[in-house]
Amino acid sequence: MIGSKDIVALFDFDGVVMDTESQYSTFWNAKGKEYYPEIEDFGNRIKGQTLTQICNKYFDDNFQRRIIDELDLFESNMNFEYIPGALSFIKELKAKGVKIGIVTSSNDKKMRHVYKVHPELLEIVDKIFTSEMFTHSKPHPDCFLCGASYFDAKVENCIVFEDSFHGLEAGRRAGMYVIGLSTTNKRDEIIDKADYVISDFNGFNYDKLINLL
Repeated sequence: MIGSKDIVALFDFDGVVMDTESQYSTFWNAKGKEYYPEIEDFGNRIKGQTLTQICNKYFDDNFQRRIIDELDLFESNMNFEYIPGALSFIKELKAKGVKIGIVTSSNDKKMRHVYKVHPELLEIVDKIFTSEMFTHSKPHPDCFLCGASYFDAKVENCIVFEDSFHGLEAGRRAGMYVIGLSTTNKRDEIIDKADYVISDFNGFNYDKLINLL
């Protein structure tokens, strides 16, 4: 039986640890209407991708600096509130000896805004992996494999918590156990993309996680 000290829990950040995805949808859907009115639901299409990837794919050099500056201003004024039950669940895992990483497509600059509001993250999480730390963005498994490598863990002992389609696919491609959160997409839209689905972390605890494994 797998022991708690062998387990690595890898959490996506937006929509998994923090309830921010609706705010990002507002920002990116507005950019979509401005630059790509022909693309429906632009905000959902780019979820899970790094800012660099989004800029390189959708915006030329003339607009990239503007987009980056506008997003930075937007993020500096965002509300960072935990997904229900996330903080207590992470603290419980920490107490049980589970290694904990946050694997996010966000960059260091955005995360510094987060740390100002939630400095406790740097204490309860063992490592925070940002977009600067891996070459390929989700749905490529690079970011989660980076997490496994850092903790010197087998992929089969890693659990991914994700909400976006790209993130769920990245976890699956990494060969890890994937728990989907229906915070961004509906349960029936992600149920075939995850090993297990929860609406949030309320009522979900260490014992239930171990039973799943």
